[in-house]
Amino acid sequence: MKKLFLFVALAAVSLNFAQAQDKAAQKEDEGYKFKNVKEIPVTSVKDQHRAGTCWCYSGLGFIEAELLRMGKGEYDFSEMYLVSKTYNDRAQAAVRTHGDVSFSQGGSFYDVLYGMKHFGLVPECEMRPGAAYGDSLSDHSELSALTDAMVKAIAEGDHKSLQKNANNEVLWLKAVAAVHDVYLGKAPEKFTYNGKEYTPMSFYESLGLNPDDYVSITSYTHHPFYEKFVLEIQDNWRWSQCYNVPLDEMMDIFDYAIDNGYTVAWGSDVSEPGFRLGIKKGFCVLPETKASAMQGSDMAHWTGMSAKEIQDEAAKHPTPQRWVTQEERQVAFDNWETTDDHGMLIYGKATDQDGNEYYMVKNSWGDYGDYHGMFYASKAFVRYKTMNIVVHKNAIPKEIKKKLGIK
Repeated sequence: MKKLFLFVALAAVSLNFAQAQDKAAQKEDEGYKFKNVKEIPVTSVKDQHRAGTCWCYSGLGFIEAELLRMGKGEYDFSEMYLVSKTYNDRAQAAVRTHGDVSFSQGGSFYDVLYGMKHFGLVPECEMRPGAAYGDSLSDHSELSALTDAMVKAIAEGDHKSLQKNANNEVLWLKAVAAVHDVYLGKAPEKFTYNGKEYTPMSFYESLGLNPDDYVSITSYTHHPFYEKFVLEIQDNWRWSQCYNVPLDEMMDIFDYAIDNGYTVAWGSDVSEPGFRLGIKKGFCVLPETKASAMQGSDMAHWTGMSAKEIQDEAAKHPTPQRWVTQEERQVAFDNWETTDDHGMLIYGKATDQDGNEYYMVKNSWGDYGDYHGMFYASKAFVRYKTMNIVVHKNAIPKEIKKKLGIK
């Protein structure tokens, strides 16, 4: 009788294991299947190509989406116009701080907001990427080789003997600006758009945008919540401030914004394995790699699998997602596991076949992958790897706005 009972028990275990394997194999064949829940209109995907200008592509993509939301029509702004102006300002900042502010191709969303307020905007047709060297896409490698060396030499030099012209203008800055003009194109002083003549500033002013309506949000514990602070990342060289909120409230802002028709300018870490493993297929995820945390999942399948095996499986089909705490997020920022890598635009929400939640992301790497330049970022990934976001102030829930003192 005992032998019969043992035989039945073993048979049941074997059957359960076989069913789990069959289920896993079936799921593996299924891949990722997304259902769009909310999609906000945005302009077309662009390609930053060989230039560290994601901040400008995503920032202007955000502004273009805002104009669509406002019923102003579709615009295509020149990234190179703001890039050129921003690079000149960053060169001055690097020299003024003796090189402590890095001079590089990177930037922040604030550079776009600051740039359009102080320099205006121009249409893409007036200043296209790559046009100066007979291309349709940017390649800033040669440009940076020249200007990096120029700015470094001045930043480390003797400023008491800087040479100036008759108008008391320092020559090194005019030289750097001239190199930018050669490689990026000379910024137009006037142009005609839809039959009307504009300057960059009058064109910007005609759009009805207010840069002060847009705020930056983040979530870290090394500064008090519900206050503003300068986010300590190298590309925040203008030292713009972020409002600091608890992690759950930051995620509430994502959802409230999208649910109410607002896009989100998203700064994130893209060095995470969960980003790389599926980005060409159109998704990035944060798979849970601890079997003990997979409550409600098929434990017979997950128990005993290594973290690497779970990562590999997450590249093939949905798996349980890791839901980080505020403390885990802070540790990743402090130990540089989370870094400021890439700016993108979030414009919708979706779910996969397991019910995991995702945000729809417009990238600036051209027409690539299964979704032609956009992808789905799991809410778990966004929760962990968001550096900061920029949203319209009305895209923030009223109770959070009140805590922040935003009117």
